[in-house]
This record gives sequence, C-alpha cells and structure tokens, in this order.
Amino acid sequence: MSRIKQTFVELANQGRKGLIPFITAGDPSASATVKLMHALVKGGADIIELGVPFSDPMADGPVIQRASERALKNGVGLSDVLQCVREFRESNISTPIVLMGYANPIERMGTEKFVTEAANAGVDGVLVVDYPPEESLEYAACMKKHGLDVIFLLAPTSTQQRIEQVAQIASGYVYYVSLKGVTGNNVIDLSEVNRMLPIIKNHVKVPIAVGFGIRDGATAKLIASVSDAVVIGSRIIQEVEAYNDVADKAGLYGKVQEFIGGVRHAIDS
Repeated sequence: MSRIKQTFVELANQGRKGLIPFITAGDPSASATVKLMHALVKGGADIIELGVPFSDPMADGPVIQRASERALKNGVGLSDVLQCVREFRESNISTPIVLMGYANPIERMGTEKFVTEAANAGVDGVLVVDYPPEESLEYAACMKKHGLDVIFLLAPTSTQQRIEQVAQIASGYVYYVSLKGVTGNNVIDLSEVNRMLPIIKNHVKVPIAVGFGIRDGATAKLIASVSDAVVIGSRIIQEVEAYNDVADKAGLYGKVQEFIGGVRHAIDS
C-alpha cells in the first residue's frame, strides 16, 4: 500500500479529513524548503504538495508565479527539488510527498529517468498539470511500475468523458479545482463543489482533494465537509513572501506551522 493510500485509510478510520499544503520548492531557498516541509508536518499536514518551479505556468495565480520566479532566480530546478525530498526523507519517512508541476522539466530530464529518480528520492506521487489522461498511458504505466501515484486535476468544466478517463488511470487522489480560474482566487462556489463531487465520485474511486481559493480555516472547514481532503497553497506562500527580504528566516517556520495548525484545528472541529 502506498504512503498516500495508507494516509487516507488512516484518516477515514479516524473520521478525519486530509490537509494538503502546497509550497514551491526553492522559495525562499532550497535549504529553507526542507525546513518548511517539516514545519508543515508539525502544523498538521497529512500530505505535502511540493511545487516544481517553472517559467510558464498555466494554472498558477500571481502568488505562486512569483514563488516560481524567486526559486528559478535561486537556480532551483527539478534535480534540486528531488534533493529537497531526499533531505526531508532523512528524518521523515511517513509523510507522503507529491510533486506538482508541468511537463517540460520532466521531459527535459527524460520520463524514465525522472520517475526512477523520484521514486529513489522518496516521492510518492506526481501531478503534472499539462498531462491529459488520454496522452498519459505510458507515463502512468511507468509511474505505477515504480510504485508512484498518478494524480490528475478535474475542474467544474470537466466532462463526463474526461472524468471517466481520469478514473481509469488515477491513483492516490484526484485534485478537484474548486473554481474556474487560477490559484489564489478568493471566490469559492460551494454549491458548484457540492454539485460536482458526487458526479466525480460516481466514477473516481480514489479520494477527492479540493483546492484553489482556500485561504483560511473557515473555508477549509466548509470544503472538508464535502471532500476527502483540502489543498491550500497561495495563502501559505504569502507568508513565505512576507519573509523574502528578511535575513533571518527563523520566524517563518513558526509562522507557517502556526497557520497550518489553525487550519488543521478548523478542519478537525
């Protein structure tokens, strides 16, 4: 059983919902990334989504775009992201790590090499925004051969055909985008989430995590009431951004841990 599946089994047995925070690797630095990952776990994260910096994103809003720009200026690429995972695994072998990014860095490295190195580093799953399921069969087979989960996005605009295609090859969980637009949007239409999730669950048998536009404990609690997990990213990165020009980053880790702890408490309540 994969770490991701095991995590959701344990959450279900406890009657709890998952908390999946997102940060961009390399922002504010590669060394800070590993410390931030540990802070997220201490705050109550069940799974960590680690963003791979990319220069031309299509789903990321301005906050995450700026994080990628800062990481790229720091010289952080896909190999460095994998090294962050290796360092994290030196002291944490239980928290699942999901890489989230785009096809270009993976294809530059080579799919087989990437999947092999990701598995060896301790990655548990990968979400590639611009890999549609109908063009991902070989990639998915390679991932599954190495024991990695293949995670896909679904959205309010997803057709039944697309949902069925995702259901055939997705593992770990499916990430449902709660709104039309990019990350960081402040407006969540809970009625649309309530409408779509039962449709998706008719076909998709893995857990459903909902993200985009979740910025605090109150919205996280609402989303958790209808989903299996909540994904929160831009709001965390705003905390990172606030420390961008601060020489001593020590306070950042406590701030992030405190914020995630508040979201965790809200979901559990």
